[in-house]
Amino acid sequence: MDLRKLKKLIDLVEQSGIAELEITEGEEKVRISRSGVTQVVAPIPAHAPQAAASAAQTGANAPGGAQPQTEEAPQGHAMKAPMVGTFYRAPAPGAKAFVEVGQQVAEGDVLCIIEAMKLLNEIEADHAGTIKAILVENGQPVEYGQPLFLIG
Repeated sequence: MDLRKLKKLIDLVEQSGIAELEITEGEEKVRISRSGVTQVVAPIPAHAPQAAASAAQTGANAPGGAQPQTEEAPQGHAMKAPMVGTFYRAPAPGAKAFVEVGQQVAEGDVLCIIEAMKLLNEIEADHAGTIKAILVENGQPVEYGQPLFLIG
């Protein structure tokens, strides 16, 4: 089940007012429940828990659990998500992104926004350097500790 489907399901639960929704597709199972906070249990196939977990953490759809890291991948400090939420590169739709690959940043510069529970949280650089890679697509859900940027 892809992240767009999960987002649509979360929106459906929020709009409909139902307390809980559970969906099973093959060996994947997702439960979304409302108890003041929307919770999502990440889908992990029973036959390949390691592959699904690594793909979910990196946002990669690597078939067969192939490692997304290669020798050619940019190296640097991984700026990680301090919370669960939705990743946004810009302060508003259509606005210029906070940072681009190759841009110099100082410690404390705003890199992105993570929306959590209808609150927009500015995420600041915890390391000075050059943005080597942006690891998450705009509007995608992120997990706590998931790498967002590589800063070199």
